[in-house]
Amino acid sequence: MTPSPQPPTEPTEPHGHTGHEHHGSGHSAEHSSGPSAGHSAGHGRGHSAGHGGHSHSHGHGPAAPVSKHLRKVIAAVLIPFATAVFIGMVVLWPGGAPAHERTGVGFDRQTQQGRVVSLEHVDCKSVNAAQVPPTADPSTPEGREAQAAQTGECKKATVEIGSGPDKGRTFVEVVQPGAPRQLTDGQEVVVAYAPDAPRDLQYSVIDVNRKIPLAVLAGIFAVSVVLVGRMRGLFALIALIVSFGVLTLFILPAILQGSNPLVVAVVGASAIMLIALYMCHGLTARTSVAVLGTLASLLLIGLLGSVFIDWASLTGNTDDNTGLIHGLYPDIDMSGLLLASVIIGSLGVLDDVTVTQTSAVWELHAADPSMGPRGLYRAAIRIGRDHIASVVNTLVLAYAGAALPLLLLFSIANSSMGSVANSELVAVEIVRTLVGSIGLVASVPVTTALASLVVSADRPGSPDVAAVSGPVRGGRGRRRKR
Repeated sequence: MTPSPQPPTEPTEPHGHTGHEHHGSGHSAEHSSGPSAGHSAGHGRGHSAGHGGHSHSHGHGPAAPVSKHLRKVIAAVLIPFATAVFIGMVVLWPGGAPAHERTGVGFDRQTQQGRVVSLEHVDCKSVNAAQVPPTADPSTPEGREAQAAQTGECKKATVEIGSGPDKGRTFVEVVQPGAPRQLTDGQEVVVAYAPDAPRDLQYSVIDVNRKIPLAVLAGIFAVSVVLVGRMRGLFALIALIVSFGVLTLFILPAILQGSNPLVVAVVGASAIMLIALYMCHGLTARTSVAVLGTLASLLLIGLLGSVFIDWASLTGNTDDNTGLIHGLYPDIDMSGLLLASVIIGSLGVLDDVTVTQTSAVWELHAADPSMGPRGLYRAAIRIGRDHIASVVNTLVLAYAGAALPLLLLFSIANSSMGSVANSELVAVEIVRTLVGSIGLVASVPVTTALASLVVSADRPGSPDVAAVSGPVRGGRGRRRKR
C-alpha cells in the first residue's frame, strides 16, 4: 500500500520573512559551487525521495525559525545595544549646524543660480590685455598660458542671475580658450556672490548646474532597484534615504558642534546599520546575527584605525577642504574626523558581507540539518573566502579610482613608491583601505561562527522547531548508525 502524502509541517512565517529567505537562497546558489554544495544538493534529493519531498521545502521555502530561547538570547544582546544607540543619538543630537560668518573661500561662498543668455566670440587681447600682461617666459607652462590668453579667441558670456535678491541682473564672464570649463548659450550655471567686492565683480561663474542629469540618473537608479527588487528594493531605497538623513541631520552637525567625531560616528553608524539591515531583511534571527557580526567588525575597525592613525601621525588635514574646515571650526579633532570617515566608509560593504554569510549558513543548514556548527562553519567559510577576495579588491580599486588624479601627479613627478606612500595624502588612503579591509576580512569568520552556533543550537525538543526537525533528525539518526 502506498502511504498518502503528508502535508507540510513547517511553520509559516510572515511574507516579509519569506522574501528574505529567497534572498538568502540566491546567495547560496551563487556561491555554493564547492564540494559541500554538491553534497548538500545530492543528499537533499536522496532525503526527499524517502520523505515525500520534505527537503524541497527546506531548500526553497522559509527556513525553520530559531527557538524561543535563542531569540531571547539575541534580544538580550541587541535590545540593550539598540537602546544605547537611541540614547546616544538623543544626548548627542545637535539641533542643526552652528552658524558662522561666510569667508567667501572654497565651498564657503554664497551661491545663486544663473543662465548664459548670450555668447560672443572675441579676441582675447581685447578683453584680457589689462589683466594678463604677456611678460611670462613662453618656455614654461605659465608663460604659454599667458601668451594664449593674449592671442587666442575667447568667449564673452552674458549671464543672467536666476535666484536671490539680484534676480534678473546680468554680468559678463570671459572664458579663455584653455579654460577647463567652456560655457554654451542657454547653459544653466552656478554663480558665486561676493558682497564686499565692487559691483561689477560681485558675481562670477564657478560651476555648471547639473541638477537635471543627476536627478534623471537617480530616477533611473530608483526605478531599476524597484523593478528588480520589488518590495525589497523599495525598502532598500527607503533605508538609503534614512541613512542619508542620519548622516546629514545627526553625524555632520554633531561633529560641527564639537562632539567627539569617533563617538558620533559609532553611534550614527550603529543607527544606520540597525535601520538598514532590519528594514531590508526583516526582524529575524538571521538579520540579528548579521547585525552582531557587523557590530564586532566595526569595533575592530575603530580600534585599529585609532591605533594606526595615531601611530602614523595622520592629522587628517590634507587638502584645501579639510584646511577650510579646520579654519572655520578649530575645535574639531581632524584625526578623529578621519577615523569617523573610515568607520562610516566601511559600513556599507560590511553589511553586504555579513548578510551574505548568515544567508549562506542558514541555507546550508536547511539543505542538511544534520550538520553541526563545525561542519556549517567549514562549508560557509569556503563561500566567505570567495567573497573576501572580491570585496578587498573592490575596496582597493575604489580608493585608487578616487585618488587617480593624485596618483597621476606623483607619476608625472617620477616619485618613488616609498615617497608616494609616505606622503600624508596617500598614507591616509592606505590606512583607510587597509583598516577597512582588515575589518571586512575579520567579519567573515566572526559572522560565520556566530551564525553556525545560532542555527545549529536548536534541538528537536524545542516547541518552535519540533515539527520541522523531528522527521529530519530521524532520517539522519538512521544514517549515523551505519
